[in-house]
Amino acid sequence: MAQVQNPTTTTLGYALFATRWLQAPLYFGLVAAQGVYVYKFFKELWTLILMCVSGHATETYVMLAVLKLVDVVMIANLLIMVIVGGYETFVSRIGLQGHRDQPEWLSHVNSNVLKVKLATAIVGISSVHLLQMFVDVHHTSRHALLWGTVIHMAFIASAAILAYMSGPMVAHTDRGHADRAPAGPAQAPDHGSRQQTEPESGRPPAAAVPRQPDPDADAEARIRAAGFPARKVLEEFDQRHPRGFDREALARLAKADFVDARRNVVLVGPPGTGKTHLAVALGVRACQAGHRVLFATAAEWAARLSDARAVGRLDAELAALDDHPLLIVDEVGYTPCDAATAGLFFQLVAHRYERASLIVTSDRPLGRWDEVFGPSAPAMTDRLAHHAEIVRLDGDSYRTRRATSAWAD
Repeated sequence: MAQVQNPTTTTLGYALFATRWLQAPLYFGLVAAQGVYVYKFFKELWTLILMCVSGHATETYVMLAVLKLVDVVMIANLLIMVIVGGYETFVSRIGLQGHRDQPEWLSHVNSNVLKVKLATAIVGISSVHLLQMFVDVHHTSRHALLWGTVIHMAFIASAAILAYMSGPMVAHTDRGHADRAPAGPAQAPDHGSRQQTEPESGRPPAAAVPRQPDPDADAEARIRAAGFPARKVLEEFDQRHPRGFDREALARLAKADFVDARRNVVLVGPPGTGKTHLAVALGVRACQAGHRVLFATAAEWAARLSDARAVGRLDAELAALDDHPLLIVDEVGYTPCDAATAGLFFQLVAHRYERASLIVTSDRPLGRWDEVFGPSAPAMTDRLAHHAEIVRLDGDSYRTRRATSAWAD
């Protein structure tokens, strides 16, 4: 039975949560500190240049000056991680998804990752300081060298302990999420969807996929309206089956941020490697994230667009599809297209370019799409791949492997 929330408690909770904005001025203060370090860097660099030009710079002086510059840069890097990562983690989302300069680490940053990165950055800064002391050993007391070494080793030990502890903490959090996740109906594994209960030797461990959101009536309605051939979820995909597979990319795509960023996803691989399973599962995640999704095979999309063109409604049909932030085009390349159909697909891709997202599955890489679409392929793939995550799945057919195994039994 659903619990009735106390309005007073809820309001108090929202008020407390809003106090996170008190941290925002602190991060802008760190931005000012970043400016101070920029000034210090160029001041040190200018001094070094003058000393070298005047001929007064010894080898030791140059080495120490360069180490000072490195030290300033590393501290500036530490500030950037604290400013951007800390604000994103503890204050508010910055919304950099799809930005061409988005830092790689920001897409999977959390409090544990941020702490480990900060600890390693501090170890790096401490290493530079210790190296400066050893380079200038003639002007450094033994007492300073001893304590500098001890402090540096303490930083290394604390960073190692923090990194070791972050693993069990993340695993414990994931187990807690799994325990709280509602049990869904059992589904027969297909198209690469075997439960991952048997580890396979020699295969890399699967990347952590964000858990499936809790069920929602509106999300269920969107899933039913999407036209999926069957309901698939990412948790059922056997990540150990494909020989070549970017598991980190799947973990990123599972957040469904690519739909908000109007980016595309291209899943390429031989038949039976799980492309359709992943496409449907990502579509389900998009529905749960609040997006309308529409699924169809390439042949079905061709028929739909051809019918619209036949009655003079192609432009209206393309505009109507804008109501769906994500379209899934399955099985591109399984049958060749004539020039008219290739033109329809080009219009679909061109119309949604930088406007909405596509997920496309194909048995051949984009460089070979001329075999399917002819002369229109280069212009089509250029628009499709410009803002796209291309995931390659290499391996034998999962269905064939299961059939062979059954025959052997």
